[in-house]
Amino acid sequence: MDYLSVIRKPISTEFHDFQNQFQGALTHSAGLLASALDHIRQRTGKQMRPMLTLLTAKNYGNISQVTQYSAVALELLHTASLVHDDVVDESDERRGIASLNLSYNNKVAVLVGDYILSTCLLNVSFTQNPRILFYLSELGRTLASGEILQLQNINNNEVTEDAYFQVINQKTASLFKTCCSMGALSVGASDEEVQKAELFGQNLGIIFQIRDDIFDYFDSTDIGKPTGNDMREGKLTLPVIYALNTSDFEPMKVLARKVKAGKINSDEIAVLVEFTKRQGGIEYAEQKMIEIAHQAKAFIDENVRDELKDAFNAYLEYIIQRKL
Repeated sequence: MDYLSVIRKPISTEFHDFQNQFQGALTHSAGLLASALDHIRQRTGKQMRPMLTLLTAKNYGNISQVTQYSAVALELLHTASLVHDDVVDESDERRGIASLNLSYNNKVAVLVGDYILSTCLLNVSFTQNPRILFYLSELGRTLASGEILQLQNINNNEVTEDAYFQVINQKTASLFKTCCSMGALSVGASDEEVQKAELFGQNLGIIFQIRDDIFDYFDSTDIGKPTGNDMREGKLTLPVIYALNTSDFEPMKVLARKVKAGKINSDEIAVLVEFTKRQGGIEYAEQKMIEIAHQAKAFIDENVRDELKDAFNAYLEYIIQRKL
């Protein structure tokens, strides 16, 4: 199935309008800033989060210019966070393209990220909606605190699922959650509707991140990161956390501590990846995705208009089944 076509079908006109507005926000007339923004526009991806904002708005009303400003602001905040993340993580690639910090330098990347963040604030101000401004501001704080928590966990020798889910709830899940809440708010949805939409978005974000983490246990040039890259960055994700917590094999725990200390080499990462697979870590993570997907499916069945159900179901299936 062509999931993306099904997702976009009920919002095709509005999504086209969003793309034009977003591209305009990432455009400058001349100089280094223009060049850097052009570099970023080349790696905008599928823009799943703006589609979610538009779909949620359409489920509760008619997509308006307030919705578009909200979607653009959200995607700009996400884009700025990725630029800054690449600096923090010292990443060379993003979606298979050289990162901004590699193509220019850290100073340029940080300043361009700040420029994009300011453009995000400008767009959200155009909504003239204090609640939407509050949700976006809170998202910015949550994303930053999630990054700090992740850095803090690297120095913590305990390996727990609770710590893992705490981080992804503050990072990936909070972004999807806010896409839904701001989409609903932009068309005047009730508080109860906003809360239900938020939970749906949060579940989508958790599924999205678990699937993303699973990618790191397999070779692929399509996703722009090599096998074991998370471990190189000191991160232990759900598959290996499960494997470690269901085994008393001390040598693997020693390797996990080396991951957190940033002292692990490629051969040791390969050993830990294979251990994770043998111990059933991939299957466990996939089962977690399915459990959370059942909750998301219940929201669609009970709260989504009939003419939008296919798009919402395709969205859910896509983030579960995606290959990159």
